[in-house]
Amino acid sequence: MKLLGVVGPSDSGKTTLVERLTERLAARGRVATVKHMTHAPDVDTEGKDTARHRAAGASTTYGLTDDDGWFATGETRTLDDALDALAPDYDYVLVEGFSDASIPQVVLGGRDHAGTELAAGETADDVDEDAVLDALAGTEPHETLGSLVARVKASPRADRAGAIATFTGRVRAKDDPDDAPTEYLAFEKYEGVADDRMETIEAELEEREGVLDVVLHHRTGVVEYGEDIVFVVVLAGHRREAFRTVEDGIDRLKDEVPLFKKEVTVDEEFWVHERE
Repeated sequence: MKLLGVVGPSDSGKTTLVERLTERLAARGRVATVKHMTHAPDVDTEGKDTARHRAAGASTTYGLTDDDGWFATGETRTLDDALDALAPDYDYVLVEGFSDASIPQVVLGGRDHAGTELAAGETADDVDEDAVLDALAGTEPHETLGSLVARVKASPRADRAGAIATFTGRVRAKDDPDDAPTEYLAFEKYEGVADDRMETIEAELEEREGVLDVVLHHRTGVVEYGEDIVFVVVLAGHRREAFRTVEDGIDRLKDEVPLFKKEVTVDEEFWVHERE
């Protein structure tokens, strides 16, 4: 799933640009949008829908209608939570108004922002939409275990599959009880080389008897303590070849793919390969 943010002052045309980009991206795949709001919309003015459920203690409620789609209300969902939930079902997500999000951004009106700037202009009319879409195609996708599992389930060979096996690697706080806690890891890769090597490993593993589809994904940039780093997903005819291929997949990724890891603890920071 590709992510694109649009940030800027209220009079810069953020929503107009999101509308335009949504229309163009919808011709290429499924699109979702996420908008930063200062207060919740009034979806239940008379207490007839989900407000009574929330008042009774429900943390999240969904309203489903026969004709008008659905709506939801809830508590404590972050932008990351929303993006992770959308990843299995959508090809693109446009995010409006989250200036602090570390995602590719179109910046209007000189707004301060985090994330990589793909384009900028004073207003929506100053932005070259073709250039934005070209730049978006070159960005790293937002993947989760759920989105990768959904991908292999959609394989044309899925009708022969009786097993899906997965591996998820995450950032641990420490190896030993007395270690200084890790705050985050930062990963860098040789552009193109790392991706090509992962594609080669996937193809070679898929040549095995009974293995139908293999997907490897490794995040780059900053990955904080407790977050997921790397995924291996295998679609296979039976469990034994699925389990073996998952193990071989993560071992080969770690041994063969040129990725460099910096570890930042509460006491120090260092490149891991320099200490091995």
